[in-house]
Amino acid sequence: MHPRTCLAPLVFACLVLAACSHKDKNAPLAFVPADTPYAIANLDVLSDATRTALLTQADLQLPSQVAQMEAFAARIAVKDPEAARLVDAFAAELKGKTIEAFATTNGIDLKGRFALYGEDMAPVLRIELTDPRAFDAFVGRLETAWGSKLATATIGNQPYRQQTFAKLGTQLVLGVVGKQMVAALLPVGASQALLRQTLGIDRPAKNLQDDGRLAKLAKDKGYAKWLVGEFDLTRVLPLVIGGNGPFISALRQARANAESAQTGEPVANLLKTSPSCVPEAARIAARMPGISFGYTRLDAKHQDGRFDMALAGDVGQAFSGLRIVLPGLGNDSDSAAPFDLSLALPVADLRKFWSAQVAAVKAKPFTCPMLVSLNDTFAKLGDALPKTAIPPFGSLVGVRIALDSLAVDKTSSLPDFTGRIVIGTTDPDGLLATGQLMLPALAKVKPVINGTPVPMPRDLNTIFGQPTWLATSPKALAIGIGAGEQNRIAGMLHEAAGSAGQMGRMHLAGSMYLDWLKFMEQKADNFAAAAAEMQKSDVPAIDDATPDEDAAQAAADAARSKAQFASMEANAKRVQVIDAEMHIDDDGLVVTSHTTYK
Repeated sequence: MHPRTCLAPLVFACLVLAACSHKDKNAPLAFVPADTPYAIANLDVLSDATRTALLTQADLQLPSQVAQMEAFAARIAVKDPEAARLVDAFAAELKGKTIEAFATTNGIDLKGRFALYGEDMAPVLRIELTDPRAFDAFVGRLETAWGSKLATATIGNQPYRQQTFAKLGTQLVLGVVGKQMVAALLPVGASQALLRQTLGIDRPAKNLQDDGRLAKLAKDKGYAKWLVGEFDLTRVLPLVIGGNGPFISALRQARANAESAQTGEPVANLLKTSPSCVPEAARIAARMPGISFGYTRLDAKHQDGRFDMALAGDVGQAFSGLRIVLPGLGNDSDSAAPFDLSLALPVADLRKFWSAQVAAVKAKPFTCPMLVSLNDTFAKLGDALPKTAIPPFGSLVGVRIALDSLAVDKTSSLPDFTGRIVIGTTDPDGLLATGQLMLPALAKVKPVINGTPVPMPRDLNTIFGQPTWLATSPKALAIGIGAGEQNRIAGMLHEAAGSAGQMGRMHLAGSMYLDWLKFMEQKADNFAAAAAEMQKSDVPAIDDATPDEDAAQAAADAARSKAQFASMEANAKRVQVIDAEMHIDDDGLVVTSHTTYK
């Protein structure tokens, strides 16, 4: 594990909680090139009450993060003791503390500003500090635990730490510049100009703060200013696939050197890039120009977010006006079951759309070596698409799963549950006929099209271990599983269908969320018990580990799992409800989520 990996929990906390209340020449965004291919930053300040609430929630997750780090350290201790010591040292810095106490001790400003962005494709993180000396001391403690010091260097009058990762062709650059921490992964042998701009000695000709791109994005999409992110795939994909820019070139060079050492192939041959790669990467990016995300509401009781994926005009137009006739897809959360998932599967429309994409690739195949495999992928897709027209699959339009109860059954691989399944279809009779061919017992079932439930044969009830019912309408088929579900499925068939462009909807009550976690914890415990039994047998140890090492790892993993589930369950107990919705409009795919806490 590299030192930067250990900073993940710290970075996450800063990304969520850091905030800015003013605009000045030393704000992190003032150092970000306006044409950066990606950026994640905060644009405004959180209230003290909201920040306190979020810190409380983050503190619930902290013990599981620490337990996972300790388990990882135990896993790598034999093969990489230095890295294990570093991970343990970072875990020790966090253990028994709150996020706020950790940040205060180490000079990190939880009320400050941050920006994560690309210099070319090289990732750079800027975080404001309250005490640069305290942060420097924190890094020093990690170095001591690691057993090795990062190299030091100076450019201009600015000192910085540096660690080279020769196998990757990259170097970690870590500096304290004024009252900001700057961490970057740059190419080995980075130019003086790149180093100076990364550390902020020189400024970009145009910066993202003055450009205002993120602020405009937040306004257009309804993102709140506490966290806004954007990936410009029209720039990212040509850089990555075309092998252009210092950072990607360094990665390619390191990979070519390693491959050449193994195969004897000249490095120059391995570095050759087809001139078609950049335009073909741009061709793909034109279909999905970019993604963006941000919070839309964030306070003590609400965490709402939005994710946008821009799509080419013909893609959006193909689905934005499509109305999926799936009962329940258009419901609001008030009428939903504790777990209620509706997903559009308009097979006929999807087949038409993907057939057009297959034809486009066939007419103009990819020639870039990194993309040429797509030709075969699309050819296989083209061969498979006609099969989706075969009844009853060709008539499917969507599926809905509603669970009314869920309970852990320690003797079964599946939980006990009651609920309903609705299958939207243009041919319910054909779907039922196919089911009767597969399960002859279904031939005894004679449903009424008006939605009146009829009981399933006893042979089929044994499959679920409880009574089941079937109801049909001209547009759907519904199955109820469990006592009392016959009283719910008839009404389901007449619930609201999706609106234009709506592709999915989910509702999850906090109580059901907790039930799911308990079920997952039970399965994890069963797996751990099975692994312990294997260790007692003559099964060879994994990776040539000794029995003692295996036992230590098992204990560490068990502690990590226990802490993780305890943390998740503590958070789940605070959740009142989680709702999510997905739709396609003329601009692309939009996913929104709404989490309400008690």
